[in-house]
Amino acid sequence: MDVLSSRVLLRPLDPARSRAFYRDLLGLAVYREFGPPDDPGLVFFLGNGLLEVAGRGSQPPRGLALWLQVRDVAAECERLAAAGVPVDREPRTEPWGLVEAWVADPDGVRIVLVEVPDDHPLRRDQR
Repeated sequence: MDVLSSRVLLRPLDPARSRAFYRDLLGLAVYREFGPPDDPGLVFFLGNGLLEVAGRGSQPPRGLALWLQVRDVAAECERLAAAGVPVDREPRTEPWGLVEAWVADPDGVRIVLVEVPDDHPLRRDQR
């Protein structure tokens, strides 16, 4: 398989609510908008990936989590909490050395906010 592009497809229960969450609260940049102007599908940048929020699901998504690396987890948690987004788990350093916090989208999809500390092996050239 020669994969040229990819994206995560999310079919929320309430598309307008989820679009607003990802665009306005998380502040993700829009890569593409398509479909009818009153109910568009949106594709968001996720660093080196894409998230498409389009269509309507009949059940909340199950087993899906998004891992988003940010520069400062604590600052993002403060910003999101101030905007009314519940922080499900405050930032903490995990045994593997990454600083992680959890929030969720309106359908309960876990969003893991991750900060890679300066001294973490992911920041060192292993060659």
